[in-house]
Amino acid sequence: MDHAEAYRKRVQELQSDSEPIAHPANSTETKDSKNIKFDQWVLTEKPDISWDDIAGLEKPKRAIEESIVFPVRRPDLFPLGWPRGILFFGPPGCGKTLLAAAVASEIKGVFFCADAASLMSKWLGESERNVSQLFAKARESAEKGQPAIVFIDEIDSLMGVRGEEVGGEVRVRNQFLKEMDGILDKKKNYHVYLIGATNKPWVLDEPFIRRFGKRIYVPLPDVKTRLDMFQIYTHDLKLGNNIDYAELARMTEGYSGGDIRDLFQSTQLKVVRNFFTHGNVTDLNSVPDPITMEDFQSIITGRRPSVSPGILKRYFDWDESFKAS
Repeated sequence: MDHAEAYRKRVQELQSDSEPIAHPANSTETKDSKNIKFDQWVLTEKPDISWDDIAGLEKPKRAIEESIVFPVRRPDLFPLGWPRGILFFGPPGCGKTLLAAAVASEIKGVFFCADAASLMSKWLGESERNVSQLFAKARESAEKGQPAIVFIDEIDSLMGVRGEEVGGEVRVRNQFLKEMDGILDKKKNYHVYLIGATNKPWVLDEPFIRRFGKRIYVPLPDVKTRLDMFQIYTHDLKLGNNIDYAELARMTEGYSGGDIRDLFQSTQLKVVRNFFTHGNVTDLNSVPDPITMEDFQSIITGRRPSVSPGILKRYFDWDESFKAS
């Protein structure tokens, strides 16, 4: 009977097109929770990350600059419009989400951060309305003169095609297509941008691929980028005199940015563990020994890159098929 009453109220809500009717107490999606959810989409506290904190990734940075920074400053220089859809794809741990965090920190606008959990709903028609309201709020911010950026991490969970689907997933994809066509309207210079990040670009529905005017491959860090990462991660660490950064860069070939961060974290943990085992922990003036090259080598010996050569070839092939940078 509770389920029947819930669906009866839901039917009334859809027919009346009014404010949402409160669902039963055992439902987690009441009118108040919806308002809270929309507020959570807006990133009010900007992350403390700047472009200087991101090693390498010059191509993605340039794409953001060309698509967002330049048009916001001088829209008159873009009579044919500018890309409003940016897709970052590549192996996990290479900085796709970090780029979005830097955009939120650097751009003086409104940053919306959404995912499948906040957009999808068990109620018929609710998921599509969530997508519609998300873009409506973004357009509202843009009309007030503030650039609006909608960031969706793991965007393949919303725009991907899978073997077994329910009707709601198809309707959500159609609603996304409609909203993306809206921000691509040539007659309106909306400063509304959609940034998506995915580790599985090959599962994206093809109509979405065209609507991302910029499709940027975020690769594994090269030697120079790895050296820059070493400088960032060792900034607050106590190091010995025998650290050979060139040798570390050679030994970490094929590592992702996340792998390198885990490497430094594990090495620091090894030194701290030795300190707790053999040092005088009760003496607050006592500190662990500096990290040596041997410490790094011992950790690298027991670790392997998290990205296989086979998956790298798959990214390369997809980039060759749908390149748009």
